[in-house]
Amino acid sequence: MSTAPQDPAQGFNQSPFPPPPAGPPMGPPMGPPNQPPMGPPMGPPNQMPNQPPAGPPPQRSAGASKKAIREKRAPSIPGLLGALIVIAIALYGVYIAYEGIVPMTHNRSGDAAQIVIGVVLVIVALFLRSAFTVVQPGQTKVLQFLGNYVGTIRATGLRMTYPFTSKRQVSVKVRNFETREIKVNDSQGNPVIIAAIIVWQVKDTAQSVFQVEYYEQFVQVQSEAALRHIATIHPYDNGEEGEATLRGATDQVARELAYEVGERVAIAGVEIIETRISSLSYAPEIASAMLQRQQAQAVIAARSKIVAGAVDIVQAALDRIDRQGVVSMDDSRKADMVANLLVVLCSDTPATPTINTGS
Repeated sequence: MSTAPQDPAQGFNQSPFPPPPAGPPMGPPMGPPNQPPMGPPMGPPNQMPNQPPAGPPPQRSAGASKKAIREKRAPSIPGLLGALIVIAIALYGVYIAYEGIVPMTHNRSGDAAQIVIGVVLVIVALFLRSAFTVVQPGQTKVLQFLGNYVGTIRATGLRMTYPFTSKRQVSVKVRNFETREIKVNDSQGNPVIIAAIIVWQVKDTAQSVFQVEYYEQFVQVQSEAALRHIATIHPYDNGEEGEATLRGATDQVARELAYEVGERVAIAGVEIIETRISSLSYAPEIASAMLQRQQAQAVIAARSKIVAGAVDIVQAALDRIDRQGVVSMDDSRKADMVANLLVVLCSDTPATPTINTGS
């Protein structure tokens, strides 16, 4: 009994290995069929080599997939022009309705469709009243329609925009506030009390409304956080050579504070215009000790300057005496003269002259 030839495609589907080639093999033999595979296992039997391991896919953060909202201009027209359009629609609707009702007063059939159109136009004109809004100077209106951001109106005066939109007023005036006096340790570990004045302005109204909750409070909290960080990376005073201190480099500290606050509040659409340190002092528990140290440093600096000046005066006096030949002195007499002059010049109290009459 003969067997029908098998289809090559059907045979390939039934066997996991392709049929052997017709000619001699090209290359070295592949080894016995039961030889274990070379290399590490490739994973489960039903998994492809390049397929990622089984398991739940990695979770993406919500903030990464959320598109940031940016301010855009909301379509609007001058309110006077819009009022004329609404009045025209209302008058036209009344006219059409009247034309449909007049035949009925003469016992004739009126046009019901004309009456309906006129009534609809009047109702539309009444609904369009919600499209009007007044924008004060220095203010904006953020529009939302059914929860979606429509745009922002920055043009002042009476404006007409989309009807049935909620309108939230956002100020774009320049504002400022002073932070609380906060206690923080400087870079040397000394507790200091510091406060700052922050001048800011809303730059992107959409971010201010939709990106953060209560953007005014957000700016205040982030400003205090930035002020704490700036105070911790600078010494109050007596820093190393070339190191900026809170008391000595106020302009540099103010610039650093403005940059850091601006980076923190950028997500809220706020622009930092200026920052200034308004209050700076040591904490009460170390204020007296730090005052004594400052006084001692001031006294040392003053004494050093006095001694340097006295030495210059004595040197000038000796050079002039030798140059003019006023008197001839040996080294011992010069030493006595130098000592007396230094005592007179460096003393806190006026010197008392003493006359030596000899013995």
